[in-house]
Amino acid sequence: MRLLPARGDVSPDKLTNCGRAPLWFASQNGHEGAVRLLLARDEVNPDKPDINGRTPLGWASAHGHDGTVRLLLARGNVSPDKPDKSGQTPLGIASKNMHGQIAALLQPRTAPLSRMD
Repeated sequence: MRLLPARGDVSPDKLTNCGRAPLWFASQNGHEGAVRLLLARDEVNPDKPDINGRTPLGWASAHGHDGTVRLLLARGNVSPDKPDKSGQTPLGIASKNMHGQIAALLQPRTAPLSRMD
């Protein structure tokens, strides 16, 4: 994994036909070491959605990978409020899949609800 980005013909942010980048696969599967390596690269967009609009944070949240969620949130330019094409946010996905620890991580970071007067 460390050697591939050093090659000139390998892009660490290149999309597959399904619109998924290496960070997406690493996040979905909870490979924290790979996520850490990819996030260290300037050319990797940590908030890039796949063709269904789900970001690496959304997939890590869906599969209960709290360490990966922490790494993505620490990057600072990852939105916990970004909905996928079906309108689900990472918080909603984590809650739906009963990943309470991840929901707790995402809860204080989401935008406050606006009051209706």
